[in-house]
Amino acid sequence: MAARKKAERLPEITMQTVGAYTVRVGHWKAEKPSDKRPILFFNGIGANMELAFGIGHWIRDREIITFDMPGIGESPPSRLPYRPWMMARLARKLCDRFGMDDVDVMGVSWGGAMAQQYAFQYRKSVGKLILCATTAGMTMVPGKIDAISKMADARRYTDPDFMRDNFAKLYGDAADEAAGNHIDNLKPPAPMGYVYQLTAFLGWSSLPFIRFLKMPTLVMAGDRDAIVPMANAKILQFALPNSRLHVIEDGGHLFLVSKSEVTLPVILDFLDEPMEAMQPKSFWEAGLSFA
Repeated sequence: MAARKKAERLPEITMQTVGAYTVRVGHWKAEKPSDKRPILFFNGIGANMELAFGIGHWIRDREIITFDMPGIGESPPSRLPYRPWMMARLARKLCDRFGMDDVDVMGVSWGGAMAQQYAFQYRKSVGKLILCATTAGMTMVPGKIDAISKMADARRYTDPDFMRDNFAKLYGDAADEAAGNHIDNLKPPAPMGYVYQLTAFLGWSSLPFIRFLKMPTLVMAGDRDAIVPMANAKILQFALPNSRLHVIEDGGHLFLVSKSEVTLPVILDFLDEPMEAMQPKSFWEAGLSFA
């Protein structure tokens, strides 16, 4: 008998104003009472929260909170540019508003850099950290020129056929059914919203503070990522004092979507692992290999 398909789990969506910013917030409640930490999720550049709905579908025993960055999805643009520490503070205030004290933090791509910033800024309230397809900032090893040039083309948000034709070049993944769902859920960002997101991390690197991030960290990377090559994950894994690296075979930049059935169980296992079993490694145990 085939296994029963899980019912769709959607968030409660509200508009929240924090200081000078109004953002669209998605909040998933746990399906039953649990003492597990909520998850704060930071999305990739230009990505609206619908692209993270698969996480809410898989992770049902925890609260989850995410939001569209200013000018992205259905959040109105900010009037002025912002820096990562400002968005981290916004995220903290949202967590407070939703009654979340300690959280596990997860980020993908651009959002992985935000997750590092948040984990540093509020490290006393972060349990675990999950970094997917991301870098340490301006010190990154760059991806393929073809992919990066297409990332700057606004048609990837407004022209589904352009996205389907160039999906493999952009992300390193095949344009399969999962990719099709991703494309269908895209919402074009406001022009200045995208520009402010692009420029937010100019000159930023986590390497000056990354040794302070002693919480258990899962670094995940796709071995076919055309935008963030594997070397970046190995740099993070080496620099973070309590981290492990998991490679998604045949995974591109969007392995969280295209390979969710192999990616999300790894994340679930990591989240459920007892904290006492996750002790920091010494500098000499960290090791580094670019093989």
